Amino acid sequence: MRIGLITSDPAHPLLAATTALLAAEHTVRTLDPATAEPPEPSEAPADVYLLKARTPRAISLARALERRGARVLNSAAATELCQDRTAMAEQARRAGLPFAATRTHPTLAAFAELADGQGRNGRSGLSGPVVVKSRHSRKHDLVTRVDSAAQLRELAAAHPEEPVVVQEFAPNSGWDHKLWAIGGRVFSALRRSELSPGGRGPTRPLAPDSLPPGWTALVHRVGEVFALDVYGVDVIDRGDGVPLIVDVNAFPGVRDQPGASEALAALILSAEGAGA
Repeated sequence: MRIGLITSDPAHPLLAATTALLAAEHTVRTLDPATAEPPEPSEAPADVYLLKARTPRAISLARALERRGARVLNSAAATELCQDRTAMAEQARRAGLPFAATRTHPTLAAFAELADGQGRNGRSGLSGPVVVKSRHSRKHDLVTRVDSAAQLRELAAAHPEEPVVVQEFAPNSGWDHKLWAIGGRVFSALRRSELSPGGRGPTRPLAPDSLPPGWTALVHRVGEVFALDVYGVDVIDRGDGVPLIVDVNAFPGVRDQPGASEALAALILSAEGAGA
């Protein structure tokens, strides 16, 4: 079969390992979204494409391929949805997922002005720690904990025009549960949160069968709600195994997870419409 990788980084460990598993019997071609164009009308598209990029050009390329009848994992629509944290939160909460309550502000400056005005009027203002994130998920986006009005003003001065979402900070152990799904298989790890006092720290192995009851099913449910094939779910444990989802990512790296490349190769070969 013919497989297309929509990526500017075919050497990414997961993609490279998956390509090595498939290349002996299948044709694997890389399409750099910065330069690639959809196949000509006379040229048949590949049997399946992996969308491992989130730029506007990558999304546009994936949509063009889908219009030609190609199967894209993840779809352009699903990938784009996970880039907008406002739409992501609305989708998750409509579906009954335990997603963090999320408020949207047009700019960080507008949020800081609102919080400052509430404080001057005797209302709550910034009543406790919050997590401020760029509304649009991308590389090097803004994700930070804010504990005071002064810290918020400083952040707003540095990023005044950044559209943001705000989530209340949920007390937790300081470790994020990084959960990934490739097809029907779930992988997991613990990572020291970037919001902890010491900043982001190491990643620790975590066997999926040691997750609290119901968490694996929750990961599968996220895939159904967002129509994702390869994805990540960031979850914190609020205590006694009560999960709170704080982010969903389309096609994350899934680094250092034994069996991930085999799971991705199996997903590609089983994709609907794939030829032998």
